[in-house]
Amino acid sequence: MSRTDAGAPEQIAGNAPTDPDRRRRGLTERLLAVRELSLLIALGLLVLVTTLRNDRFLSGQSVKDLLLGCAILVILAVGQTLVIVTRNVDLSVGSILGLVAFATGSLFLSAPGTPWPVALVVGVALGALCGVVNGGLIAVARVPALVITLGTLYAFRGVDYYWASGRQINAADMPPSFLRLGNQTVLGVPVLFLVALVVVAAVGYYLRSYRSGRELYAIGSEPAAARLSGIPVGRRVFAVFVANGALAGLAGVLYAARFGTLDAAAGSGLELQVVAAAVVGGVAIFGGSGSAYGAALGAVLLTTIGSSLAVLRIDPFWQQAVVGALILAAIGLDRLLALRVAARLRGRSARDSSDA
Repeated sequence: MSRTDAGAPEQIAGNAPTDPDRRRRGLTERLLAVRELSLLIALGLLVLVTTLRNDRFLSGQSVKDLLLGCAILVILAVGQTLVIVTRNVDLSVGSILGLVAFATGSLFLSAPGTPWPVALVVGVALGALCGVVNGGLIAVARVPALVITLGTLYAFRGVDYYWASGRQINAADMPPSFLRLGNQTVLGVPVLFLVALVVVAAVGYYLRSYRSGRELYAIGSEPAAARLSGIPVGRRVFAVFVANGALAGLAGVLYAARFGTLDAAAGSGLELQVVAAAVVGGVAIFGGSGSAYGAALGAVLLTTIGSSLAVLRIDPFWQQAVVGALILAAIGLDRLLALRVAARLRGRSARDSSDA
């Protein structure tokens, strides 16, 4: 897999990008940077207002709980970013997380001496296998990902319920070394959050620096044009579903370490929070733009909103209302930015034509 030079014009399928392509990419990247900066400002204002009302909001334990609370959502949102960028969506991530979490607990229950790194690898592999099912069905059936993953959401959850058969796995059934992973800190920062940061950095670097990562944006912007350019659209889309499944599997293992008590309902409804975090973080639901960093900020912002409303003793209903308003605002902003980019490109092309 070859990397492109970050400062040089990118080439896809052996063809140099045209001037409008470079301009559009430059405009999009600048707008994304502004979007991520605005998220940071909103997050800072939210923390400031909450701290002024209750100074314990920034206590060491509160910050630790906040970072632990958003770590799993960050990992899932970053994986979802890979999918949404290609103009798809994966609604099955909550079910994959729940299935992998219960599988992790069952592994420790049936083989008590299993080292936790082995359980981690098994969980990631099981998540990737679920991603293979999603990607394979989408590639073979050529049915929209929304429909396929809605079906696998219930299918994976059904397998989980059948496997659990009403049983519950408790923390006492899992090794202490594995459970410590869910609460251990390094220099005051939870290990789970550090894992999430590594995932964000790796996916963000891949999307920006690798040719195959940049091709995902081309697929999301215009799938037909991407095929004509020689990009293996089917293979790339299949790969992102596998990667997203693997990250959901990683999140499932970390979920088991974090909470200890597991049943078939683990992760239920989480898929909507994941999509919300990605969209609020600037990942365009129409595909073609967004970043792992923005999705991570979106996940942190949504988690902080929930914690802030609880500290301020505001009705939980308003949390859902605020999240819904943020999603609508994000989609409207994406549309507005797309129209502005198109207008600026048309203006530049007209000036170039008149100068010629």
